[in-house]
Amino acid sequence: MRLHRLDITAFGPFGASQSVDFDDLSAAGLFLLHGPTGAGKTSVLDAVCYALYGSVPGARQGSGQGMTLRSDHAAPGTRTEVRLELTVAGRRLEITRQPPWERLKLRGKGTTVDKAQTWLREYDPATRAWKDLSRSHQEIGEEITQLLGMSREQFCQVVLLPQGDFARFLRADAEARGKLLGRLFDTRRFAEVEKRLAERRRATEAQVREGDAALLADAHRMQQAAGDAMELPELAPGEPGLAEAVLEAAAVARATARELLTIADRRLTAAESARAATGRELADARELDRLQSRFAEARERAARLAERSDAHRAALERMERARKAEAVAPALELRDAADSEHRRTADAEARARALLPQALADAGAAPLAAAARRAAEELGGLESARRAERRLAALVEERAGLDRQERADEEVRQEAETWLADWETVRTGLQSRVDSAQEAATRAEQLSVQRDPARRRLTAARQRDRLTDDTEAARQRALAAAEDAVEARAHWLDLKEQRLHGIAAELAANLTDGTPCAVCGATQHPAPARKTAGHVDREAEERALTAYQTADELRAQAERHLGTVREALAAATAEAGDAPTAQLAEEAEELEGAYTRARATASGLHAAQEELRRAEGEREQRVAAQQQAAVRSASRVAGRDRLEREQAALEEELARARGNAESVTARAAQLERRAALLTDAADTARAAEDTARRLKDADARLADAAFRAGFDTPADAAAALLDDTAHRELQRRLDAWQSEDAAVRAVLAEPDTADAARRPPADLTAAERAAADADRRLREASSARDAADRCRAELDRLSAHAATSVRRLAPLREEHTRVARLASLAAGTSADNERRMRLESYVLAARLEQVAAAATARLLRMSSGRYTLVHSDDRSGRGRSGLGLHVVDAWTGRERDTATLSGGETFFASLALALGLADVVTDEAGGVRLDTLFIDEGFGSLDDQTLDEVLDVLDALRERDRSVGIVSHVPDLRRRIHAQLEVVKGRSGSVLRQRSTG
Repeated sequence: MRLHRLDITAFGPFGASQSVDFDDLSAAGLFLLHGPTGAGKTSVLDAVCYALYGSVPGARQGSGQGMTLRSDHAAPGTRTEVRLELTVAGRRLEITRQPPWERLKLRGKGTTVDKAQTWLREYDPATRAWKDLSRSHQEIGEEITQLLGMSREQFCQVVLLPQGDFARFLRADAEARGKLLGRLFDTRRFAEVEKRLAERRRATEAQVREGDAALLADAHRMQQAAGDAMELPELAPGEPGLAEAVLEAAAVARATARELLTIADRRLTAAESARAATGRELADARELDRLQSRFAEARERAARLAERSDAHRAALERMERARKAEAVAPALELRDAADSEHRRTADAEARARALLPQALADAGAAPLAAAARRAAEELGGLESARRAERRLAALVEERAGLDRQERADEEVRQEAETWLADWETVRTGLQSRVDSAQEAATRAEQLSVQRDPARRRLTAARQRDRLTDDTEAARQRALAAAEDAVEARAHWLDLKEQRLHGIAAELAANLTDGTPCAVCGATQHPAPARKTAGHVDREAEERALTAYQTADELRAQAERHLGTVREALAAATAEAGDAPTAQLAEEAEELEGAYTRARATASGLHAAQEELRRAEGEREQRVAAQQQAAVRSASRVAGRDRLEREQAALEEELARARGNAESVTARAAQLERRAALLTDAADTARAAEDTARRLKDADARLADAAFRAGFDTPADAAAALLDDTAHRELQRRLDAWQSEDAAVRAVLAEPDTADAARRPPADLTAAERAAADADRRLREASSARDAADRCRAELDRLSAHAATSVRRLAPLREEHTRVARLASLAAGTSADNERRMRLESYVLAARLEQVAAAATARLLRMSSGRYTLVHSDDRSGRGRSGLGLHVVDAWTGRERDTATLSGGETFFASLALALGLADVVTDEAGGVRLDTLFIDEGFGSLDDQTLDEVLDVLDALRERDRSVGIVSHVPDLRRRIHAQLEVVKGRSGSVLRQRSTG
């Protein structure tokens, strides 16, 4: 990378436009950038850094937007701009950057902020013209970073060599060196490996602890199941040996549980034997008590039988007379049946004769039967007349039906004529409803298309009204935030200016005799400046800067929010137009109402069409019914004439047949009743005669049967006879007495019962008490045995579960052990890592070793072969090793710490270190050639001989076609270096003066 030209406008302390021709300055190889303190030497380097990366190092950047880079001396209408022309990777590029600019509005009052601008152009040698490449901040940043191969931090350390930083690096501890080297060589991936290993270790440790907690939970459950038979290990989850201790305690608990189960089994066996013995004794006592009670009960039953013996003999005699009377029972039943039948027939004969005429009341059965036959013959002659009478009734009904049909058809014709008279009016009305509904459906479709745009416009109008208020509120907030940011910036600049006025006293506070001054390099300090009242220190300035940055960030947020609200307002206004919201709402409401009414009207289209179709169908039906009624009326005229002729003939025939009766049916009814009465009277007379003969025969048979059975009269036999219920009851009493007597005799004859009766009474209470005690002891033993078995089973189950958990956790424990070992090794905390060197420190140590080797090549020349920088991985105190840096003194042959170097030695050692670091970082960045370097301060601490040697080393860089710019205000350098760029400060801002070798 070689710089050609730098143009600065309104940047830092430079209020006007300034230019630097690096090609002219670099012709001599060395050039000097000098000027008084605060003139802006570092601002030139900041401009180079800003042109390349869009930001400057450290706190000089201010807020993230870069608005603080603008010069306070610039005219209000002049915009800040930095333009850099350089060659990198064989390409000549021009980068122009303009930071955000707060300017006065072109119209109205107040200020506005123009966004940052960036241009990238490339020179085309073929056309000898510049061509535009990009105007995107991101694309340009990525392109420059890729071409240079290094970040802004690396560029500031490699190209803009800050000697103060490297002097601190030279004296710093391992941690401080690690931070700087980590930024330069981007070893974040190795730190990420350490972090990932630590996270993996914590994750596996948590999993192991979780598994151990579950294992301890199983152990606690086993302890609860085992009671006092198990002791838990006094170990926490994650401690080694926990699994083995739990399994060992579980084994002891299982063995104890099995022993307790064996003891419980033996106790249960003994309890069962005792229970069987008491059970047998209780059974014997119960049997003796039963036999004794049985014998006493039998004696009582025998005494009761003796008391009822007389009644038993009377019942036997009554049963014997009943058995004899049973032989007379059939004759008694026959005589009773004959008597009942005779009385029934005699009553029927009397009733039948009472209905006959007086002339036939006393006639016998034969004359009555003859009179009945004569009535039947006369009734048969009336059958033809009865058929004629039924036909006449049917004809009358048929004529009445014809009359009803005629009336119905007449009603149909009249109703059809009335309905058809209004048909055209009805059809026109229905067709009008159909047409109206169709028109409403078409209108609803048209209105539906208009609804959505109207709704969107109304929604946009409402959002427009709301965003109008939000925009005004956001504008007020943005204006207030801008005012706060301006006030905070003014306060910070005031404090910064006060601190710059008193910076000499602040620097003098750190001076000690013998230590070189950081400004002039002198080791004697005869009159150091003193702090005055109201002195502003670094902390006050940084607090003011932080307050300004916060206020500026709030201002930027408020402006971004205002822009967002304005964009939303513009979108809503474009959608809604300028119409008032009330008007749009009214139009949308009218449109919605018209659409609703049209939909309501259109919804009746189907019903109207259906009603029209039904009306047309009904018209067709009524026309057809009218025609059919006319046809039926014409056909009924001939039928009515035929019926009238047939009716006249039948009426003449019936007049002859009915005689003096009202009708043939009435005459037939008279003859039927007469024949029935005569027939019934003849039948009942014959039945009465037959039953009288059968009663007389039954009386004779009954008298003979009673005599043969031993009874004096049939009445005695009837009295001795028992009905079924009385017979069964008497037989039951006899059988019960006999059964009871046999049962009592059998019990009293039993040997066991008689023997038991002779023994003492049984003590059943004592036997039951002994059996109950034995039962209780058996239940207790059984419960104890079951509890012991459950304890044994639960311990077996929990032990198996614990063993499974231990086997499942074994691979996880191995993984945790492996990961923890790797994590400890990478973090430098493992005992195997003897030097306690972290992985990132190990990588950085290799880089530091390369830097020390590259720096030594120049340090030997600067120190006349005396000093050599070497890397050390020894531990310092109780810290970690890996990033130590020592110097080897060839005069003494001893290796010592770099902090023992003097001020001048520290300068050229740090310079050599910076140049070596630049070479290593350049190689790390892909070998990008760095043709322009800047070295900042520190030369005032060198004597003349050492200064010559250092300048010889820097001048030797020209052999590699490099140019080196030295930033210093040491007067002797102005005589030694002819190419100079002077920064001259004034009340209107600083200016640049360039002097070449010519």
